[in-house]
Amino acid sequence: MTDHPRRVTRALLSVSDKTGLIEFAKALAAHDVELVSTGGTAKGIAAAGLKVKDVSDLTGFPEMMDGRVKTLHPKVHGGLLAIRDNKEHAEAMKAHGIAPIDLLVVNLYPFEATVDKGAGFEDCIENIDIGGPAMIRAAAKNHDDVAVVVEAQDYQAVLDELAANNGATTLKLRRRLAAKAYARTAAYDAAISNWFNRQLEIDAPDFRAFGGRLIQPLRYGENPHQTAAFYATPDKRPGVSTARQLQGKELSYNNINDTDAAYECIGEFDTKRTAACVIVKHANPCGVAEGANLVDAYRKALACDSTSAFGGIIAMNRALDAETAREITKIFTEVIIAPDASEEAIAIIGGKKNLRLLLAGSLPDPRAPGLTAKTVAGGLLVQSRDNAVVDDMTFKVVTKRAPTDAEMRDLKFAFRVAKHVKSNTIIYAKDLATVGIGAGQMSRVDSARIAARKAQDAAAELKLAEPLTKGSVVASDAFFPFADGMLACIEAGATAVVQPGGSMRDDEVIKAADEHGIAMVFTGTRHFRH
Repeated sequence: MTDHPRRVTRALLSVSDKTGLIEFAKALAAHDVELVSTGGTAKGIAAAGLKVKDVSDLTGFPEMMDGRVKTLHPKVHGGLLAIRDNKEHAEAMKAHGIAPIDLLVVNLYPFEATVDKGAGFEDCIENIDIGGPAMIRAAAKNHDDVAVVVEAQDYQAVLDELAANNGATTLKLRRRLAAKAYARTAAYDAAISNWFNRQLEIDAPDFRAFGGRLIQPLRYGENPHQTAAFYATPDKRPGVSTARQLQGKELSYNNINDTDAAYECIGEFDTKRTAACVIVKHANPCGVAEGANLVDAYRKALACDSTSAFGGIIAMNRALDAETAREITKIFTEVIIAPDASEEAIAIIGGKKNLRLLLAGSLPDPRAPGLTAKTVAGGLLVQSRDNAVVDDMTFKVVTKRAPTDAEMRDLKFAFRVAKHVKSNTIIYAKDLATVGIGAGQMSRVDSARIAARKAQDAAAELKLAEPLTKGSVVASDAFFPFADGMLACIEAGATAVVQPGGSMRDDEVIKAADEHGIAMVFTGTRHFRH
């Protein structure tokens, strides 16, 4: 690829975000670039004392229809699309008085921001840009001759090239800017189409698009031989994508994935009702607890599986305090995420230079609608977020014995956690803390046995007389297809069970529970997580 320099003699600027605009326009003028602009952009440039031609003077038509029609004109699109070395194009430009436009600077109407602030339907519609995307796509298509800029952060790259190439841009830069331009319009259109689908309550549109803005390139993906990057979507859900990182080295792909899992789980715990802590390792909670305060919740969560917690991710549902910060720093932790933190806590964490501290500002709403997506070969699987919440469920007692108040409290806690553990899931809980977690097994019986075995290991480490599964309750994310899985839980010491129900053998499972004097409730809601 040659440099293929193209001198910039005329630039069309039309921006809603005017950050850096005047400085950029002044620099272009210093390179003898003719400035053409629209509406408020033109007024701003003129107010800075720069010579600027209004686009209506270029086209011979005034802006009309409340500004909806101003750049949709052959003299604009001809100036962008004409191939400079094509004789026929050159003759058409001459015949119709079309002047070349060598640089297009457009950032789009703030549709995403308008939606974010909760604007009404008509206001959102008015903030759908039409002329902007049309010009961007035209300029990007003709990148052999035209440079297109869609955000202010690329102003300096253009100016650097103009300075280095006697007022010209290189093909390398123009191609890079063109690729970015198409990605920007794609993300913009994705935001619009997904908003429309929500307004019209269309769950499965004929076409589904997603778009995101780069937050940061990552050193690698799940493994060092994989490339990766982190993108923000228009969904402003509190979490790792919106959090402010106060200290520590750059987050890795696995850090981000695990931190998201931890913060989504902690969002289930209302900060006004209780203090809560979630510890995650490899995208699965290895300890979750409620407590009188954060340090109490953290200690209870850690006791569930302190071995797995080493090098884990910790999420809190309240502002991190100094006492909890001191306790956390006693073992190696990768990331702490919380809504906020006290200055003293921040200073304590600051003593561990590699420990990342993220402050998200608020908790994610577990009831909020939204979409999740994953790739399969040649396709995307898209579904609504699992926003079923324990507090909204009816727990139906199906056994002769009903749970005690204490058991029911722990059953709700356990099922709240089960939603965030990979399937097949078994959660043993006691006194509002997990005491055994079995995750991601092909057999539910194996999940029950693994969770019980981990509880035995924890008891040995804590020097307890017996595992905390004795006298615990158990939650299963899906129904027990046979009684064997539940019997394994009973063998571990569980006295009450919560499960969705719905198996062909529910009667068999209920009978086995009654024979062992176990209380069991059905939720009617499954929480598969793959």
